[in-house]
Amino acid sequence: MQQIRVLVADKLADEGLDFLRSQQVQFDVKPGMNEDEFASTLAAGNYDALIVRSGAKVTAKVLANPGPLKAIARAGVGVDNIDLDAATARGILVLNTAEASTLSTAEHALALMLSLARKIPAAHASLKSGQLEWKKRSQYQGTQLAGKTLGVVGVGRIGRTVASRAIAMDMTVLGFDPFFTAPTAMDGKVKMVRDFDEFLAGLDVITFHVPGGEGTKHLLNRERLFNKCKPNLLVVNDSRGEVVDEFALADAVREKKIAGAAIDVYQTEPPQKDHPLFGLENVVLTPHLGASTDEAQTAVSVDACKAIVAYLSKGEIRGAVNAGGIRLDLPPDEAPFAVLASRIGCLLSAMCDGGYSSITLRASGTRAPKLMPTLLRLAAVELLKPHLSNPVNVINVEKLAAQRGIELVQIHEPSPPQGLVGDIVGVRADAPNGQSHRVLGTVYADGFPRVLRIDGWSMDMIPEGPMTLITNKDQPGVIGTVGSTFGDAKVNIADMAITRGDMAPDGSAKALMVVKTDSEPPSSLLEELRKKPNIVRVKSITLPARNQP
Repeated sequence: MQQIRVLVADKLADEGLDFLRSQQVQFDVKPGMNEDEFASTLAAGNYDALIVRSGAKVTAKVLANPGPLKAIARAGVGVDNIDLDAATARGILVLNTAEASTLSTAEHALALMLSLARKIPAAHASLKSGQLEWKKRSQYQGTQLAGKTLGVVGVGRIGRTVASRAIAMDMTVLGFDPFFTAPTAMDGKVKMVRDFDEFLAGLDVITFHVPGGEGTKHLLNRERLFNKCKPNLLVVNDSRGEVVDEFALADAVREKKIAGAAIDVYQTEPPQKDHPLFGLENVVLTPHLGASTDEAQTAVSVDACKAIVAYLSKGEIRGAVNAGGIRLDLPPDEAPFAVLASRIGCLLSAMCDGGYSSITLRASGTRAPKLMPTLLRLAAVELLKPHLSNPVNVINVEKLAAQRGIELVQIHEPSPPQGLVGDIVGVRADAPNGQSHRVLGTVYADGFPRVLRIDGWSMDMIPEGPMTLITNKDQPGVIGTVGSTFGDAKVNIADMAITRGDMAPDGSAKALMVVKTDSEPPSSLLEELRKKPNIVRVKSITLPARNQP
């Protein structure tokens, strides 16, 4: 394998760099670059991967000429500093290391919660400054959390970790997560509430552990803060700054609509000196320290480096942000389905004359349906590749298809098509003019993919090597004509699959011939075939050999 080259654009823990060295990865560490320096370094460096933390800004300009860049790893969770659209459009995989900092972030959220409830920062500052009147220390009397109700917004890794520790503190925990459909979480220990306003109404403490974006922006807004919350509510935000309306939150604290807030993240970082929460009582603020522990920083650095090496050396995807559930590191019993999907896409690309309005994958059985996001993208890559001048891969194919008005659809069929059994993968390409072509296939016990149907014609054929698809009128002598035409051109036929369609009311019928050859047929041979009587259509394609992906 060619040596991997990596640009490290932020400071990483030594343990991460040591791992790169152990894998014979060539890397350059260049923190603190401005946008122009970053762009020129990436363009000139011939890098396969980029590793950043939160400091380096990976903008569209930086990615305008990225060379052979295939992946960006964020040593941490948030990818706000990476232009995901620009990366995805160029087929660059974006990874993060969310799991590595889970414990540290959860502990910080709990620390904020306890500090706010017990007024520890204010009591500490008063005592340390020498201004505390001892007899008046009761002004820092806090709230006991045991017996209170905690609302966890987002029951992912961090949310569940916070919840488990809150339960150990004898708190009742409710959960809110639009993507969690079960009535309870964590073996019934957390009751899930579907309506956010109903969820808010019963809380003493709320903590946020959700991603940013339009779906969560100002989830806790002025209307809810002033009209839906209990006056003793404590708000903790350790996720993304835009999740809570900061101005409304400051007003709610000032007007005692809620009891207090503990915030680690801000809509704009660093926050301005006149930030609305600065100077307020019953507010605890930290400067985005959720994952800032020695252990977490070492872990995210090592995990980012490991993720890059795993992807570039083995195709293994860890912590993907823009891959849409695809899997490339498939086990031996599933990997042949990826080969099948790619080869079906290749066949369809040869059969289709124009553009596409939609590409639909249907899967049935026990294994294939689990792989649908991957299989659909693999097939779509081969369908789009001949029509695009820019590189297309499984990372950017969905975006490129959407830009061209092509709908990508995946459907899980409860049972195989009539006459077929087992794991069946079918791909149909529909054209704007109403024409469509469809190929179905499977993988046998020998591990080789098979094509079972092409546009309704049944067969059993391994899709490999140079192939010519010939649609003809079902008349005597056609097979001989085809064979002699290949022979005259000195092209040896390796295998031939022949299948006939249903007979029309007038007694006519068509047949499909798939001719495999030892060498790629020249265009002159294909033109000669098209001139022959009873030949309706001729298409040629060359697929990889049997044992190649």
